Amino acid sequence: MKRLIYIFSIFCCASINAQQTPAPKQNEAISILGATAHIGDGTVIENSIIILENGKITLCADATTTKVDYKGTVIDAANKHVYPGFIAPNSTLGLLEIDAVRASNDTREVGKMLPHIRSIIAYNAESKIVESARPNGVLIGQITPRGGTNSGTSSIVQFDAWNWEDAVIKEDDGIHMNWPNSFTRGRWWLGEDPAMKVNKNYSKEIENINQFVAESKAYLNGEKSPVNLSYGAMKGLYDGSKTLFIHVNDEKGILDAITFKNNNEIKKMVIVGGYEAARVADALKANNISVLAQRVHETPLLNDDDYDYPYKLAKLLVDKGVLVGLENSGDMERANTRNLPFQAGTIAAFGLDKEEALKLITSNTAKILGIDDKLGTLEAGKDATLFISEGDALDMRTNQLTHAFINGRAISLETHQTELWKRYDEKYKK
Repeated sequence: MKRLIYIFSIFCCASINAQQTPAPKQNEAISILGATAHIGDGTVIENSIIILENGKITLCADATTTKVDYKGTVIDAANKHVYPGFIAPNSTLGLLEIDAVRASNDTREVGKMLPHIRSIIAYNAESKIVESARPNGVLIGQITPRGGTNSGTSSIVQFDAWNWEDAVIKEDDGIHMNWPNSFTRGRWWLGEDPAMKVNKNYSKEIENINQFVAESKAYLNGEKSPVNLSYGAMKGLYDGSKTLFIHVNDEKGILDAITFKNNNEIKKMVIVGGYEAARVADALKANNISVLAQRVHETPLLNDDDYDYPYKLAKLLVDKGVLVGLENSGDMERANTRNLPFQAGTIAAFGLDKEEALKLITSNTAKILGIDDKLGTLEAGKDATLFISEGDALDMRTNQLTHAFINGRAISLETHQTELWKRYDEKYKK
């Protein structure tokens, strides 16, 4: 009996503290009037009219020059701003809830070559951390596994769903590979010299990757018996249906990754992290390789780098013609996902045009992830995933959301944090 009471108590607590109930399907048109519309491709409409119908944007135009009847519910957004939903690539949102609770950690599996591991089936749509990203306009994410040399396969989701099946936008979009480091540091806690030194195993590690690729091609060109899930999962890299995301930061590693792509005829590749990518920007541009640049709010990795190098890395790449998005992996990455727009704001503060900085978390990232036909800009025919803010969405002082929509569904902006804020705000007002 005590056990039954205990289980019931856990169930009740889980129900009370779960994510907000997903919004129902859009059943009435919505007209948003008078807002400054930041299209996401660099264009701004000062006085816009946006109409949402059946989960899609059916009109986004200048209200001063367009004659059209308003439809359905009318939202007066004068003096406010409308943006496409922000996209968080290379994220572990929904894969780990509490770092100290092992049972809530689904970020990685045991092994080195795991392209067949699919992060989507472990995604927790009711994560309270996922919920916390929405009030800042982060409405979409690429859920990505970690660990090993080949971590597994990511998928792209929207952040208002009952389960992963409801959440998924693009299933198994890419395979993630952690490129070996050409330099290493000694493990000081074992008495080793902590100074940077050449990784003597680098060539061998690259050879192992090439061998795995060769074996997977031989398997795919053969009878495929016995079934090998790891080799089978690599097919998408060779036919172009999946993107290879290579996580690498150093200059040599990036150049070697480009050579690896070309030698193995991999159709699509993206550099993730890319700390030294600006040094090889011409090679990236020449090979049509995009970069998901590392977290902006970081200190420089190398002693000789400018103090503001992480703030201006994206601009250095953009100026060279490289397609750039922003990723946020690192310490406390799940909680920090909500700060993604403010990282884009920092890049704008350090020289990149504000609308170009916005593209780093909207249209550019949508193109890199292969979802630009549905998301990333406010255009007729695309998914009605967008939000209305009181001010500049890249400024933490003014990005106060009043409305947010995913596929035209008006989603809740309440979170555990907003509930606590209201609770204690009332307490201390008395």
